[in-house]
Amino acid sequence: MNITWVVTAFLLPLPLMAASAFDGTWKIDVSKVHGSGAAEVITLKDGMYTCNCAPPIRVTSDGTDQPISGRRDMDTMAVKIVDDHTVEQTAKKDGKVVYTRTYTVSPDGKTAAFVAESDRGKHATFHGTLTRVGSGAPGSNALAGSWQIAGYQSVSESKLTSTYKVDGDTVSMSDGEGESYTAKLGGNPVEIKGDPDHHTIAVKMVGNTLQETDYTHGKVNSISKMTVSSDGKQMTTVTTYKPTNRGITLVAYKQ
Repeated sequence: MNITWVVTAFLLPLPLMAASAFDGTWKIDVSKVHGSGAAEVITLKDGMYTCNCAPPIRVTSDGTDQPISGRRDMDTMAVKIVDDHTVEQTAKKDGKVVYTRTYTVSPDGKTAAFVAESDRGKHATFHGTLTRVGSGAPGSNALAGSWQIAGYQSVSESKLTSTYKVDGDTVSMSDGEGESYTAKLGGNPVEIKGDPDHHTIAVKMVGNTLQETDYTHGKVNSISKMTVSSDGKQMTTVTTYKPTNRGITLVAYKQ
């Protein structure tokens, strides 16, 4: 046995001797995304649209831009009723369209397909499905009621990949959107570079779980808890959005 190697290995910090299970590039499997926690509640009746968003949104449903306060990502929203089962949303920031979404409720009212496009950062498109968990008031548009995310059929590639590196007590992340951070485990929140909404993030290890806490305006926006399977090939992330208590679970595979 090489005594020099043994002594050197003993003196090296553990993170330098073995790569972290989180190290590498991960890609989300869209087919395994599902929602949890509190439902999204929408009302759409008598010319008004509301949702239990954070902060709550209440606007007319006549298709005109209406002011939205308390959000960094938008300052107006227009809601247009196309027909009894189809509704369009358009959000703007400083007069520029940043987000659109079209809902199409199934004839039986049990599900709603949606197509969304986002221009916050890189352009991205989402195709997904909601499942009804509560009915709307009598006489409402079919979109009214309580909904959970049932899944996604497709999401733009830029939204699916992220790369992590744990080096001692430092965690680095970069993603397909061009966002990145480098933060100390257990340290203060740091800037997420490239984030158009200027969030900050703090990281820590809880057992074998890597936890990210995302902040906006200095308040907790979301908490994500990531665990890697014993074979190192799969990472599961459970994210809870604190203002709404809604959650989403993502399963990603090492590339």
